[in-house]
Amino acid sequence: MDTLLSVGIGLGLSAACGFRVFVPLLIASIAAQAGYLSLAPGFEWVGSPQAFYAFATATVLEILAYYVPWLDNALDTIATPAALIAGMLASAAVFTDLPPFFKWSLAIIGGGAAAGIVQGATTLLRLKSAAFSWGLGNPVISTAELFGSLLMAIVAVTVPWVAFLMAVVVCIAAFRLARKIIFGRRGKRPRPIAGASPRA
Repeated sequence: MDTLLSVGIGLGLSAACGFRVFVPLLIASIAAQAGYLSLAPGFEWVGSPQAFYAFATATVLEILAYYVPWLDNALDTIATPAALIAGMLASAAVFTDLPPFFKWSLAIIGGGAAAGIVQGATTLLRLKSAAFSWGLGNPVISTAELFGSLLMAIVAVTVPWVAFLMAVVVCIAAFRLARKIIFGRRGKRPRPIAGASPRA
């Protein structure tokens, strides 16, 4: 049961990393220091004061940077690979009682994929917003991402089962959003009008 709960926590934190890289790590550090989160062997440093200050500083800088016009789009080029690494790290840090091979396999496949799918969708959404609104709509997206990351991370360390379900729903929604942004409605034939005769 503890292993299943840790998987829920890990996937929830990983999906949250797709919204914001450092917010979930900061929440995990706070929860670990408060005794609400168990860390896997070798990852005790996540709950150290040094890690807390580092994550807190990085979180503040990341949040502020995403409210600077056009810098947010440039930051996505760095945040995308960083989100993958953070997702794998966050999940591996809480996958307790798992052999190293299974822990890292699940962290890479599950944690990395969850963070990557969400990050990819938000990057495409921000690019589309920048193109159609000259970046004016990007602060709204940044605020939604911040809220989503906070919510996912907090739920992950408090209600792991809910976090697991939320992570699955968010990843599916992000995948569909990315596909819609990339492909739009191309390739779909219009529905024939009822009663209309086919053209010759």
